Amino acid sequence: MRNSVFETILGAVVLLVAALFVFTALSSTDNASSSGQYEVIAKFDSVIGIDRGSDVRMAGVKIGSVVDVEYDTLNDEAILTMTVREDVELRDDSNARVAMDGLLGGSFVSLNPGGGFDVIATDGTGEIYDTQGSVDLFTLASSMFGGGSN
Repeated sequence: MRNSVFETILGAVVLLVAALFVFTALSSTDNASSSGQYEVIAKFDSVIGIDRGSDVRMAGVKIGSVVDVEYDTLNDEAILTMTVREDVELRDDSNARVAMDGLLGGSFVSLNPGGGFDVIATDGTGEIYDTQGSVDLFTLASSMFGGGSN
């Protein structure tokens, strides 16, 4: 009888810890509306190395993350949905480019501030129009060193 009481208490503790873990995981997910962030989209010709969760940086500082990567079949381009901290104002002439941490590092989206007077909308409809996609280093190297066409 004593073993079954101990096992019941131990099982209840395990379930309590599991429930606490699930609650913590769900409450710490990136939700743009509740965490002081807004969404903005940008369309690229190539986003090699960018996935959900990739950093969005300005001046080398993380200011957000990529929350969705989609392919637009009509225009043959990738559409990134990104969150940006609400204290960061993006001007309407800001630009975005896919950059790499190094030769073997991961990719991230680098935002460069514009100098315009108007600000990109922070209601989820904002878009960065000036974009530069990623450079495929293998294709670039093969074209430089004779691996391309004659």
